[in-house]
Amino acid sequence: MDLKLYQCDVAKALKVSEATVTNWETNKSEPVVSNYPLIVEFLGYFPFEIDTSTFAGRLKEYRYKNGLTQELLGKTLKVNESTIFHWEKGVHTPFPRMLKKAEQLFWKSQ
Repeated sequence: MDLKLYQCDVAKALKVSEATVTNWETNKSEPVVSNYPLIVEFLGYFPFEIDTSTFAGRLKEYRYKNGLTQELLGKTLKVNESTIFHWEKGVHTPFPRMLKKAEQLFWKSQ
């Protein structure tokens, strides 16, 4: 509303249907992670509150900025999606070799 755009304009910019935008605005649904990169680009800022001072936060930020599910990121890093889930929750931390591999992904994306 601040930008004085119609839902059809927002939908077109985000490559989703008008109904999808309506559902987001009325809290009937939330965007899926694959929508996040276009949302960030459209808004001009990263709207998610994530503590990027931790490995878990940097991992989640990378995933969101790249529109990756935990499963897709797991495939990239050659780990199970449940491993990504536990890393993001801070339940586990990766072994040093995997930590280095993941951190290299973060640096490349900046």
